[in-house]
Amino acid sequence: MDIKIRLTILSFLEFAVWGAYLTSMGAYLASHGMAENIGWFYSIQGIVSLFMPALMGIVADRWLQAQRLLSLCHFLAGSFMIGACAYGYLAADGVRFAPLFALYTASVAFFMPTIALTNSVAYSALDQAGLDTVKAFPPIRVFGTVGFILSMWIVDYGGLQTTPGQFGWSGLLSLVMAAYALTMPTCPTNAGEGKSLVDSLGLKAFALFKNYRMALFFIFSMLLGGCLQITNGYANPFIQSFEKIQEYAGTFGVQHANILISLSQVSETLCILLIPFCLKKFGIKRVMLMAMMAWVFRFGFFAVGNPGSGVWLFLLSMIVYGVAFDFFNISGSLFVDKETDLTIRNSAQGLFMMMTNGFGATIGTLAAQQIINHYVYSHDVADTAGMMQGWTTSWYIFAGYALVVAVAFALLFRYKHTPEK
Repeated sequence: MDIKIRLTILSFLEFAVWGAYLTSMGAYLASHGMAENIGWFYSIQGIVSLFMPALMGIVADRWLQAQRLLSLCHFLAGSFMIGACAYGYLAADGVRFAPLFALYTASVAFFMPTIALTNSVAYSALDQAGLDTVKAFPPIRVFGTVGFILSMWIVDYGGLQTTPGQFGWSGLLSLVMAAYALTMPTCPTNAGEGKSLVDSLGLKAFALFKNYRMALFFIFSMLLGGCLQITNGYANPFIQSFEKIQEYAGTFGVQHANILISLSQVSETLCILLIPFCLKKFGIKRVMLMAMMAWVFRFGFFAVGNPGSGVWLFLLSMIVYGVAFDFFNISGSLFVDKETDLTIRNSAQGLFMMMTNGFGATIGTLAAQQIINHYVYSHDVADTAGMMQGWTTSWYIFAGYALVVAVAFALLFRYKHTPEK
């Protein structure tokens, strides 16, 4: 089978695992009395990303072939996620935060490194096939988003948005991915004798911080990473909260929030295809600025829209998400791949994940939880008007943050784009 097709299936499965719960988990938690803890479930993805992707990247660089490590991580992640599903169904309405959070944490601790590992496996296979990663990878990555969308639709139409069944679906897909990863081409390791401890542990990737431009890139990646999980965690419960307003109660968006949100991923599939052109035409700085401004509009449209007459503003928010996510995550990953030496490539990808989905997402999600708990969930559940005004205020705050990051990046990051290179 052609290597591109094989990698397309790999990407599809990888993100189908994530799409099963990432945008609907907040609705499940809110419906079971854990609305004020939504931020913890999303921030733990960031906390484990502080060390797990980097550590797994080091292991893949030095000792265990990346495709085998990818399989092991998915097997463990899937097993724990199925455990979370079983607990949720057994506990029913008596589900408690601590046991569910513990099982979920164990799962995401092993899942989060697989995103960078999947990229590394793909880059390695494409290099071995003599293909240009900048041109060949984005179309492959598109099908990762397709997998994410299909999982969201299955959860929505399967009636799993407010049930633990979403965890079971994710766990099953993870076990399938564990088996499939073993069929990937062998990824080289760089174990050897006569090397320093730093070389042996693969810690040379951290030396990238000595390079001013790379250090600044990683810092702003962290700051922008603060936006990554906000709408994943809160968009679904936000849209469903309109159900308390008679005017919007029967609208499609309220009844099928996950389907509406999935338009974000549809936009993502289209925007991925623009990345090779935009990187060549505009360079990484302008592409990153596009992503930052897209986050401003992503949050701003949520602030002024509604599922009724203002649903077109929600639709615009979904459309700009493709630019916000892809032009940051995928372009950033490709930039790191091209700017780092082959011997530390896996470690560098893990470091990028640590800064974005680690420090950035953790700080951003916990801050968002405090803001939303203060402006939204501090109101009595009967105070619908107060809660809705709180949502509006929160989205404006997030938009303002993204704008400040964009302005600072434009002023501080220096990068001379040379298309011919």
